[in-house]
This record gives sequence, structure tokens and C-alpha cells, in this order.
Amino acid sequence: MINREWHLLSRPVGWPEVEDFALVEAPMPTPGEGQVLVRNRYLSVDPYMRGRMSAAKSYVAPFELGKVMQGGAVGEVVESRAEGIEVGDHVLHFLGWREYAAVDSAQAVKVGSAGSGDVPLSAYLGVLGMTGLTAYAGLLRTASFKEGDAVFVSGAAGAVGSQVGQIAKLKGASRVIGSAGSDEKVKLLVEEYGFDAAFNYRNGPVAEQLRAAAPDGIDVYFDNVGGDHLEAAIGSLNRDGRIAVCGMISVYNNTEPAPGPKNLARLIQTRGRIEGFLVGDHYDLQPQFVQEVGPWVASGALKHRETVVEGVENTLEAFLGVLRGDNIGKMVVKL
Repeated sequence: MINREWHLLSRPVGWPEVEDFALVEAPMPTPGEGQVLVRNRYLSVDPYMRGRMSAAKSYVAPFELGKVMQGGAVGEVVESRAEGIEVGDHVLHFLGWREYAAVDSAQAVKVGSAGSGDVPLSAYLGVLGMTGLTAYAGLLRTASFKEGDAVFVSGAAGAVGSQVGQIAKLKGASRVIGSAGSDEKVKLLVEEYGFDAAFNYRNGPVAEQLRAAAPDGIDVYFDNVGGDHLEAAIGSLNRDGRIAVCGMISVYNNTEPAPGPKNLARLIQTRGRIEGFLVGDHYDLQPQFVQEVGPWVASGALKHRETVVEGVENTLEAFLGVLRGDNIGKMVVKL
């Protein structure tokens, strides 16, 4: 039996090219003692994966050349040599970019089965998974959100951004503003996700559009983009404002260092705070997150969308689509 898996052949310089990757036919993995064999049903592709394709020192080891890449995945157990996990169980794990994976039981988290309960299996890669926890921890802990805050979210139609804005609304934000890269996404933010205002950053300078959408300034900025969005947010920050830096997708493919914001001195005037964070530092919030957000998802109070690409052979194209901003909500690959 053959297991198809994606390997990194060379480290991309600038925008990743198809030639940097290969879909390889490998032997079917055999689970050892304490492991389970998982047939992956959905794979996650995320912006942070671009960083792991580089050899630069970072918070996590880079992908190894000539070997299968990694990422979030959820699938069905087809063979078990681990106590407490049975054939037919569905588990969340981190050995994506492949059809089958032999997973240590300690790294496999049992989740609801497909088609049962209140959410689909793929939701455990998004709204109720790492994506959702990123939004929850970044907004509530890193940005110290409080009721009455005015919140600006960049990349707001993406998997994380859309959840940030909705959680802020559900917790009493005075105003939520989002930016996105198309008029269709702007409409989605206002009409479906309940943002108070949104704008297409391609339609004019971000700073001008943000000032028009938030004439009284902002108290919290959740940054998924960096670049001109970060500079605009600093310019609109109210006193004691907070900026949580989740990602900077606008610079991930740059071959030269991007210039920093020109107005950092304004943080002195506003007594503002800017702080980066990684979701891995906040897994202690997972039980609280599931307890609070789960019912919102089940009731429809918190809406979520997925962009689904079919077939393991299209995983790379799905990933490149995330970098281009093609997705609305969470991008997943269905196997």
C-alpha cells in the first residue's frame, strides 16, 4: 500500500515555487507500540508554515529538506496499538501533509466523530482548534480586551481574524472594524460576522480608511498582516491601547527586511503596548476556550466558514492560496 506525502525539496526564496516541493509515494507507515495509524480526513494549511520552510532560526524547527512536512490534521484511526484509542475513533494530531500517519498516542487528541454532534470534523482544525484558540488567547489575554473596547482586526475574513471580531462583539466591544482584500470579504464581515465597519485595503491607504471607520480611535488592534496595517493602527491607537501581533503575512515572502512603522514614537504618547504571542504558550486556556466558544459555535452565535480544497495532490495549491488570501475562513484540504 502507498502513502502519498508532500516533501520540501528546497527552501523557497521569496514566493514559494512548485519546484520547491514534491508529492512523493512512500510506504504505508506501520504503527509501533503506543501508536495509532490514522487515515487523515482533513489537513490544515496555515500562514505560519511559510516560516518553517526557511532555515532561519525561529520559535520552531524548520521543515527538513527531503522529508515530509508537518501540520495540523484530523482523521480516523484505522489501526491501534495504544490503550484508550480504538479503531474508528477520530483524532486531532500534527502529522499533516500526508494521507496516513503513525501517531504517538500522547500526540493524538480524540475529538467528535464526523457527522455527529454539533460541528463537523473539520471544525477541529479551525473554529474549535488551534485557529480558534489563537483568536481567543490573543484577544483576551495578550490584548487584554475589556468590555467597551473598540477593536480593529486585519486579515479579518481569515480563519483567525473572523473569530477575533466575533468574540469581541459577543463580549461587548463598542465597535469592531475589519480589513480585508476584496469587496466580497468586506460584505461578509459586516453582513454575516456582525462587524460594525470594514474596508478593502486595496481601495486606498489603510490609515485613511481606518480613520474613517474608527473616527474615535481604537483600543485594541489584532495584527495578522503587519506593514501598513500596523502603522495605521498605531496612528489610530487611543490612550492605553494594546496591539497583539499574531502574524505579519504581508512580509512572509519578502527577500529584504521590511521597513518598520515610522510612527512608533506614538506609543509613548498613548502609553500603548505592542506584544507578540504564540498560541503554544496559551494551551492552559484550552478548557476555558472550548467551554465558552463551543456553545457559541453550536448555537450559531459565532459563525465560521471554511474554504475546502479536495485531494492531497492539491495541498500545495491550497497553501499558496492562503498566502494569496484566496480563502474565506479556514482553509482545509479534504482527503
